[in-house]
Amino acid sequence: MQLGIAVFGGCDGLTPPELAHAVEERGFESLWYAEHTHIPVASRRDDNRSARDYAATYDPFVALAAAAAVTTTLRLGTAVCLVPERDPIITAKEVASIDRMSGGRFEFGVGAGWNRLELANHGTDARQRMAVLADRVRAMRAIWTADEAEHHGPHADFDPLWSWPKPVQRPHPPVLVGGNGPGVEDRVLAFGDGWLPQCGPLASVRELADRIAGLRQRAARPVPVTLFGAIPDVATLRAFADAGVDRCLFTLMSGPGDVDRLDDWAGLL
Repeated sequence: MQLGIAVFGGCDGLTPPELAHAVEERGFESLWYAEHTHIPVASRRDDNRSARDYAATYDPFVALAAAAAVTTTLRLGTAVCLVPERDPIITAKEVASIDRMSGGRFEFGVGAGWNRLELANHGTDARQRMAVLADRVRAMRAIWTADEAEHHGPHADFDPLWSWPKPVQRPHPPVLVGGNGPGVEDRVLAFGDGWLPQCGPLASVRELADRIAGLRQRAARPVPVTLFGAIPDVATLRAFADAGVDRCLFTLMSGPGDVDRLDDWAGLL
């Protein structure tokens, strides 16, 4: 099982190039950046606390491009890119550009988003966000794989177009579908290449193991699973591995203690 770092928020710690170098130097397999374009002031979390901390996030594609420039083996990913808040043609170009600049090291974690006010500011009805996610990912797949790409869907619609560069990875970078809800396995099978669940909402490791087994049985293939927010504990990590998890990501709220946290987690490698 691989171990990686996911930057969930914070922009007062190491810059993306500094962090990427530190993560690769310590032997971690990957570095991932989360996304929130902004946070409306009226937003509240499930526990009714302010969501202001979510606003301190780098643009993931800018951060990962900087990380790609200073690393050689580190895999780079989004955890997750909020596709319903993005233009699919522009996003397809960004994904392909980073994959090419990094030599094929990019992983495209995608999600529908939870913040209804944030989605609304991008013109997306939160009730339609899952459908928007699915349609725009399919549109991007067409752009990555066809010289003259065409897509006609309810949330992405374009006649034949040209767009280069194409990704290095074929047919395209892995699309990891984020989420823990009851329909996420259906979405993985419909338009994804892997599953990106979060550790927090899981009731138990047993639940995770059963869902992974069920997903792989339905897919008739070993669907890769990356666990976001994994608990940095040896026994727990072994349990995740036994459950079928391929990669665990430790969540970093970036700040002055970045190096110390990385050093602590590196001991688990």
